Amino acid sequence: MIFKYFPAVIFMITVLSVYILTKRQGFGWEAALLTCLIPTTVGILGPGFLVPVAMGLLFITFSLFVAFNFSGWRSYLVLSIFTAFLLSMHAATAVAIVIILTPFILLSVKGNFKHSFGMSLALVIPFGVAFVAMPGIWDLLVVPAARSLVVPHTIPYYIQIPRVIETYGYFPVLLCLIGTWLLSMRRGIRDHGLVLGLLVLLVMLTLYYVLGYGIDMMYYRGLQYAMLMLSIVAGAGLMAVKNLTLLEGLVARFKAPSITRNVGYILCVILIGLTLYIAIPARQAQPYYRMIDTEDYEAFVWIRDNVDNSYRKAILDPWKGTAFTAITGKHVYTWIGERPLASDEKAYEFLRGSSRDTEFLRENGISIVYSMQSVNNTDLIEMRKYVYLLEQAQLDNGQ
Repeated sequence: MIFKYFPAVIFMITVLSVYILTKRQGFGWEAALLTCLIPTTVGILGPGFLVPVAMGLLFITFSLFVAFNFSGWRSYLVLSIFTAFLLSMHAATAVAIVIILTPFILLSVKGNFKHSFGMSLALVIPFGVAFVAMPGIWDLLVVPAARSLVVPHTIPYYIQIPRVIETYGYFPVLLCLIGTWLLSMRRGIRDHGLVLGLLVLLVMLTLYYVLGYGIDMMYYRGLQYAMLMLSIVAGAGLMAVKNLTLLEGLVARFKAPSITRNVGYILCVILIGLTLYIAIPARQAQPYYRMIDTEDYEAFVWIRDNVDNSYRKAILDPWKGTAFTAITGKHVYTWIGERPLASDEKAYEFLRGSSRDTEFLRENGISIVYSMQSVNNTDLIEMRKYVYLLEQAQLDNGQ
């Protein structure tokens, strides 16, 4: 039950924290509303899963709130504790906080050097302690990360900035552009810090996406951090739309002054309505989990209870491989974990071909076929619905 409900609890606290963070700047509910649109996908994860990056989003807003609103050793101690906790839970989020807060720290140097220095120490000390306390972290993380900065990477097709923008929504992105302009026109350091924090993240992600240089984990999880910052800045854009008014002379020419005086609110409602009209069905249609059904489960139990140990390896839809092994205790040719691999495509190709390729089964030591597609292979014996066994003599001849 914790995997069903606790992610929602964490995300509700994240949304509330965004409201508290931005309320003093005048766009609390707007930023909170747009934060609700951060999507969850299998590729980049997100607030729909009970994963470290979902908790990391919460601590990013906590850290921004502390840095923006408090000074003194107590606030620096809290910021340091947040950073140390994230280093132990999800190092990528700790690095993201440093990236996001660096522009604010630099902007604070001139007007409040003491606060800037205190924040810097609060962020740096936990990293220094981690390196000293765990010497192996250099070889495990630092050296590979440094190497990845100079070696180009191939971006997986399923994790792309354009696809993330489409999933998040074009209207919120448009509002982010308006919010960027608005916050840039203000004179507050916090306003400029939010905008520059977002821009630095986007530059990092763009360099990786376009040129292939960067750290894999910071790109994959950085998309979530960027959407959080985009939501906050877009909140300022929605506030600008809400506060839009027409000139008094222009209002007087219309016969419906109540409408013209509230044109900003009307546009705000229209934008929110269109955004939710597009976003809610898209979020509901997102396949978070690949799950077996009752028929699969009963078939796997039957295999466990009726197929002896001489049949050791099976081929089936790779998405069902984890459940198959957990229930039957038998091996599978391939299964999908983090993402589909070449072996998974070979499995699909075999199943789509009516499981005809006996030579493929022999070469890979496969003796069990579980397929809901048509099976046309005389070497396979149908034991029950969807369950086929390769004659042991055929397997022995292949070996």
